[in-house]
Amino acid sequence: MSVIVIEFITLDGIMSDPDGSDGTPTGGWAFRHGPETVAGDKFRLGSTLDDGVLVLGRRTWQLFSRLWPGRDNPFAARMNAASKLVASRTLADTSAWANSTVIDGDLVDAVKRERRDVIITGSLSVVRALMAEDLIDEYRLLMFPTILGRGERLFPSGESPAYLECLSSEQVGAAVLTRYGRAAR
Repeated sequence: MSVIVIEFITLDGIMSDPDGSDGTPTGGWAFRHGPETVAGDKFRLGSTLDDGVLVLGRRTWQLFSRLWPGRDNPFAARMNAASKLVASRTLADTSAWANSTVIDGDLVDAVKRERRDVIITGSLSVVRALMAEDLIDEYRLLMFPTILGRGERLFPSGESPAYLECLSSEQVGAAVLTRYGRAAR
């Protein structure tokens, strides 16, 4: 079992509001590079998505539950068929997106109990909770040639250092997909 974080990110490490749905002044930065840069399985998840489980925070789940069920393409079919766990204390109804369940109990404990690969997308609070427990095995970052200067950073200053190794890097449209894994200890 691996815990994989997938994120759209700017050159300066900002991950907030890539699609503009939060209405921030700099939002929508990922989509300024055209739909081909963000469409499909850009994170190279493949069968990991079929056999694993998506773990999402409430806000990301609510956004995705409005977007993905109405899409009709091979990647959307995989996203819609995937098992989904939602980290939320307030969400009660997950019927808007198939195969979704609210995590019963503690997020960290749920991830530790999981026997499938865990994929987290967006969901900064989920990512940070798992970072704090040193549970992230891999980061797949689709880095866009954009510098925002402000916003929520994936890796905030003041946190403990993490030592990673580059597993791969490739250009994907206007962006670059980089994969980083735990460095040998």
